[in-house]
Amino acid sequence: MRDITMLAAVLLLLPALDQVHAAPSQTVISFQVDGQKVVGTLELPEGAAKPPVILLLHGFKGSRDELQIPSLKQGVFARAADAWATKGLASLRIDFRGGGDSDGSFEDTTISGQIKDALAALDFLQREKSINPAKVAVVGWSQGGGVAASVAGRTAHPLKAVALWNPLSSPSGTFAAVFGVDTLKAGLASGGKAVTVKLPWGGEVSLKTAYFEDLFTIDPVAELAKYPGPVFVAVGTKDTLIYPQPQFGRLLLAYHKGPGELWVRPMDHVFNVFDETNTVDELIEATGAFVAKNMDRSPSGVKRR
Repeated sequence: MRDITMLAAVLLLLPALDQVHAAPSQTVISFQVDGQKVVGTLELPEGAAKPPVILLLHGFKGSRDELQIPSLKQGVFARAADAWATKGLASLRIDFRGGGDSDGSFEDTTISGQIKDALAALDFLQREKSINPAKVAVVGWSQGGGVAASVAGRTAHPLKAVALWNPLSSPSGTFAAVFGVDTLKAGLASGGKAVTVKLPWGGEVSLKTAYFEDLFTIDPVAELAKYPGPVFVAVGTKDTLIYPQPQFGRLLLAYHKGPGELWVRPMDHVFNVFDETNTVDELIEATGAFVAKNMDRSPSGVKRR
């Protein structure tokens, strides 16, 4: 009789366990910015009614699933979205215009244009019926981190939390080191024409004058200072693209007047994914926990565009 009772209890638990571990649903969505289509993937936890949502913003020359982790054959953002879905968090990851499946040419990309795309994504989420538009967070990596910081300072919609992963903090200084000072000078003087830029990790891209001008007019540190809510900044002491660290991470939080957390690890710009996956999984877990704990806080003051 005792065995039968235990079996019945286990059987009663099975639907609940199924629900917890069920695969999330993914839907490809799109919206318009200046007559061009921005494409994204909306990922929803199975069985959750109007869950909180995280907007994911990719880095320079990236796309919405982000860098593929070699050992897992899965993009960093795709992995994060799947992990957060098991915790009841929805997500929207987008391709900025000029990249991935979105309209436009990469040579026309600008940081200000990416900020516009991200602000439009937040507008989209306010209209989306499947999520809770009052519980929104933003995560950005690298240049996407600089975009996220700027979006936090400009959006008309209250954000519950912002997380920045190895974020671009000083655009002109970082890209002077990445592209070279002579390339920046050529870009600024190109009169709107595209110039070819050689990338230190291989390959090359073409960028127009407006991109180079943005490097000197957009200040993620000052933008983030306008946002009063919680900020999570993750930086790597082995990052050779955005450095020195953790000094740049501390700089972002020094001017931010709201609650903040600095997460420092001995990782490179891509979270050591070419060597191991423990670090990126720890980062995903820590970010999800930070966002989740702030989803029920009282709303802070809303900044206007």
